[in-house]
Amino acid sequence: MDSQKNHPHNFSFEFFPPKTDQAVANLRDTVDKLAKLKPGFCSVTFGAGGSTREMTFETVVDIQQNTGIEAAPHISCIASTKDNIREVLQAYQSKGIRHIVALRGDMPSGMMSVGEFRYANELVEFIRAETGDHFHIEVAAYPEVHPQAANAEADLLNFKRKVEAGADTAITQYFYNPDAYFRFVDDCEKLGIAIPIVPGIMPITNYTQLSRFSEACGAEIPRWVRKRLEMFGDDRVAIRAFGVEVVTELCRRLLDQGVPGLHFYTLNQSEACLAIWEGLGLGRQA
Repeated sequence: MDSQKNHPHNFSFEFFPPKTDQAVANLRDTVDKLAKLKPGFCSVTFGAGGSTREMTFETVVDIQQNTGIEAAPHISCIASTKDNIREVLQAYQSKGIRHIVALRGDMPSGMMSVGEFRYANELVEFIRAETGDHFHIEVAAYPEVHPQAANAEADLLNFKRKVEAGADTAITQYFYNPDAYFRFVDDCEKLGIAIPIVPGIMPITNYTQLSRFSEACGAEIPRWVRKRLEMFGDDRVAIRAFGVEVVTELCRRLLDQGVPGLHFYTLNQSEACLAIWEGLGLGRQA
């Protein structure tokens, strides 16, 4: 994974759009706390429905205007038309947004047609055709293989297509086995893929929730971690302390091996991310 070592560390945080007034207030508090760490950017996930999509837009603009930190919206293309995506791109351009996370996404419930885009590489290609180099484009990578991929080789070739379409950098699905990441990067290098591949990091704060997420996205929770979490039962303090220890050690190993950065899936909470950050001794970024 030598190509990953040629890039400066880029730390970033992911949020989801809030749905209630209280959630808006909570997110602003979380963003304010994490903004003090001077991340390279913050991303905001995408809602398939109209109102949620608008909240993604409002959240992105709010973060960038109020913190001065670059905000990157997720744009999902499944069940969308070129006109839909063109309108979204123009809206973000008008607000000075220059960073995008381009994804295929999941089919909204009740929708029958995939729309004009089948895969994320088609979205990346369309963004480049429409906007040139205006946007820095992130794409997703799957060290433990996308759950819908036919096999690991097919998944790698899908990733390569996204890179060849014009992706600048990639963020991985979260994982707890660093060897899966290192092997994935090595396999990418053998295919001539040289863009930075930033590990996605999921803090452990709620075992039931984590188990549900992991089942859906194909991320493996190592057996020894699962057994320890099961042992803690409903002891949230113990789960959080153990989770911080495990994830901090994971991040330390990744950083020691020269990864280009870390992207934290915050779930709109700051405490675990701040604890991991402190445990790594990162301080505030220059």
